[in-house]
Amino acid sequence: MANFTIQSGSDEQTLELGRIVGALLKEGDVVALSGELGGGKTRFTKGIAEGLGIPPTVVVTSPSFALVNEYSGAVTLYHMDIYRLEDQREFYAAGLEEYLYGHGVAVMEWADRWPEILPDYSIRVRFEIVDDHRRNIIFSGSHPRAEEVIESFMKGVEET
Repeated sequence: MANFTIQSGSDEQTLELGRIVGALLKEGDVVALSGELGGGKTRFTKGIAEGLGIPPTVVVTSPSFALVNEYSGAVTLYHMDIYRLEDQREFYAAGLEEYLYGHGVAVMEWADRWPEILPDYSIRVRFEIVDDHRRNIIFSGSHPRAEEVIESFMKGVEET
């Protein structure tokens, strides 16, 4: 089991941490985000998009109403938000499961609502609000692929 906690002191730092993660991801990876409203999940996802080679000029927004936004880059990013769904039946009825096992990288906001729907290899990232600017960002995963990404992320953060 890999666990790593880092504190972000700003939106820009959260974006940069997302970029580092995005550069480590490959097709088939799933990133499961959790945390309070305003915790930095969408900002982090914007960084992941840039790390995947999606141009920084592309506007990455929370897909709260669309449920999923797709961004094309070197690897396609599927950005999901399940906050508005009532139950797992709505998740499956909307066809969102296919993005978890698709040909891109899936990032799901509010993934803690139904952790049992996530693949075992998911990289879990929890955001805890410390104050108006600071966030504790906690990475965890027990699958070898999740551990590989988290350990590489730790090394990448040390080098920056």
